[in-house]
Amino acid sequence: MVLAALLLLLQSVTEQPLHGGAVDTTVFDEAVEDGIRGGVYPGAALVVGSHDRILLAKGYGRLTWSTRSPGVSVDSTFWDLASLTKVVATTPSLMLLVERGQVGLDTPVVRYVPEFNSPGTAPITVRQLLTHTSGLRGTLPLKDAPDSATALMMVLTTVPVAPPGSRMVYSDLNAILLGEIVRRVSGLPLDAFVTREVYKPLGLDQTLLFRPPKRLEPRTAPTGLWHGHPIAGIVNDPNAARLGGVAGHAGLFATAQGLARYAQFMLDKGTAPGNRRIIQKETIEQFTQIAVPARRGVSARTLGWEALPTGEETSSAGTMFGPRSYGHTGWTGTSLWIDPDRDVFVLLLTNRAFDPRTRGSFTKLKQIRGRVADAAVRSIDAGR
Repeated sequence: MVLAALLLLLQSVTEQPLHGGAVDTTVFDEAVEDGIRGGVYPGAALVVGSHDRILLAKGYGRLTWSTRSPGVSVDSTFWDLASLTKVVATTPSLMLLVERGQVGLDTPVVRYVPEFNSPGTAPITVRQLLTHTSGLRGTLPLKDAPDSATALMMVLTTVPVAPPGSRMVYSDLNAILLGEIVRRVSGLPLDAFVTREVYKPLGLDQTLLFRPPKRLEPRTAPTGLWHGHPIAGIVNDPNAARLGGVAGHAGLFATAQGLARYAQFMLDKGTAPGNRRIIQKETIEQFTQIAVPARRGVSARTLGWEALPTGEETSSAGTMFGPRSYGHTGWTGTSLWIDPDRDVFVLLLTNRAFDPRTRGSFTKLKQIRGRVADAAVRSIDAGR
């Protein structure tokens, strides 16, 4: 069966897919709505698609728990992507710099960032930052620094807590350092570089943004409360905030429509509309194949992305995505998984971090993600 494309204009749970739809939304609706009813998040946006089609695009719920709050829109609601920043901004920037010969994967980080010269850091390579095998700790209290320069210096002067290359420890510091490498090598801050080199050619420079302007605040899903008032448009991650709102590990905001286009770009192996090539196919494949195998309780990793198996009892990728799948999640409640063999991606954006009305919201969100991912695979497989 040929799966018809759906326009990315579905703005609430009450709207129906255009043209009658090619995917039965019942299972998807039940899963995502269970999260709203269960108090996990007030709103969500779901997009399922292939490299050239959108199979399902739908908004659910509202930006806050208030019935007066705007409904979620797939094409106009902005979401704090949190750690999806690592794979939607930082990783593609490194892809380009590696492809151009400006950065070497096995080159020590200190070559590009001379201040990164504390005891034990000399052997750490760019590849180890991308695969989270640098030996650096998971994070640092950058939010306590008096200014962004001091916060960055805390990262540059940190020391490994494990021998580089000995094990995989997921660390925001790796991504922050990668963002700094982009700045040092390209001469542009991470946000300016990725916007010029990736987002603008894809037509996404208005839908993938760091430090969104104040005018977008009413359209942005809040991720926190301050004295009972929703906070939107300011990065939820306190360390990214202290670094000025632009960091390799967090800070990117996006609409579901824009992020879905980025997922299609990945499935299309680096090609923009009109067959304009942004990143070489070989580079996409290099960065998305497993670089570090899974270990007990620890996910497999590609160069930048999480891979399968995730090592979790309940995986955000569900149980049916193929072995070459890759994806990532974000603390605020965001997730993107891509199966290149099935030519399918599943994007679920929520603001779980805003004000969960239930205990264990993160675990419950993983279960919902898994249900949605499995439903997508069943729909794709049934249509072949």
